[in-house]
Amino acid sequence: MNIAITGGTGFVGSELTDSFVNDGHSVFILTRNPANKPIKKGVTYVKWLQDDAEPEKDLPKIHAIVNLAGESINSGRWTEDRKQRILDSRISSTREIISIIQKLDHKPRVLVNASAIGFYGSSLDKSFTENDTEPGSDFLADVTRKWEDEAMKAQNHGVRTVLARFGVVLGEEGALPLMTLPYKLFMGGKLGDGRQWYSWVHIMDVVGMIRFAVDHDSVQGPLNVTAPEPKRMNDFGKTIGEVMNRPHWMPVPEAPVQAALGEKSGIVLKGQCVLPQKAKELGYPFRYIKLKDALENLLV
Repeated sequence: MNIAITGGTGFVGSELTDSFVNDGHSVFILTRNPANKPIKKGVTYVKWLQDDAEPEKDLPKIHAIVNLAGESINSGRWTEDRKQRILDSRISSTREIISIIQKLDHKPRVLVNASAIGFYGSSLDKSFTENDTEPGSDFLADVTRKWEDEAMKAQNHGVRTVLARFGVVLGEEGALPLMTLPYKLFMGGKLGDGRQWYSWVHIMDVVGMIRFAVDHDSVQGPLNVTAPEPKRMNDFGKTIGEVMNRPHWMPVPEAPVQAALGEKSGIVLKGQCVLPQKAKELGYPFRYIKLKDALENLLV
C-alpha cells in the first residue's frame, strides 16, 4: 500500500512509519520542508502547507491517509494566543487534507484522523465509550469537536473516516518521561487527590490500532485509542514506583500544580475513564492490557 502521513516525523508518526515500512509498504510523509529530512528506505517526503506546494500532484495513488498534524498541547502555558495556535494548527492541516482528497483522481480508501479523549471532558465517576456523543465543555473538548467536524468532511468524497481519539500515550517520548522523572529523583507521589483517571495506551497499541483502522473497513467514526484498563492517578503512580523500585510517597497538592501550569493543569489534575469498546468489539488484539506490563516493557 501507499500511505500518506502528516506528522510522520513526530513521536507517534515515526513509530507508525517504521511499522508500515517494515512490512513493505511505501510511506509518503507530508512536510513543510522535505529538504532537511533524513533519507529512509521506503519513505518519500512531500511538500505541503507552503505556497508553492502541490502535494496532490506529487503523490502516487494513495490507499490511506493518516493525519497526525497539530501543535503540541504539552509545551508552554496555555495563553490565549497559544490556545488559538493549538486549534488553528489542527483545523488548517485537516482542511488541507480534505482539499488534497478532493483534488486526487483516485481517492484513498480511508482517512485516519488523530483526535483525543479530551473530547469527552473530565469526570471522576463516569466511564466513556464511543457511544457517548456529547462533547465536554472545556478547551480540549472544544478543540477535538471542531477538529473532528473538519475530518468528517472526507466522507463527502466517499472516504471512510476514522477519528482516533488518543489517550495518554506511553513510550520513550511523550508523557512518560515527565511522569517518571519525580520517581527517578525519589520524589514520586500522587498529584492532587489522586482520584483522576489516566486512560493510558502503549505506543505499540497506538500503532497497532491505527493499522487496524486502516486495514478493516468495519472501523468507522470515533475509535478510542486507549488500553482496556484505565488507572486512577494514585494507582498509576504506585505502579510506576513498583516497576522502577522507587517510593510513591510525596503528594503534590493541586494549588502549586495549578499555579505552575495554569489552565493546562487540567491535563494532569483532571481526567476521564475512556474504554476502547469499539476496538474490543471488532477484535483488535491488544498487546498491553495491564499497566504494569506496559511499564515494564518501557522502563525495565
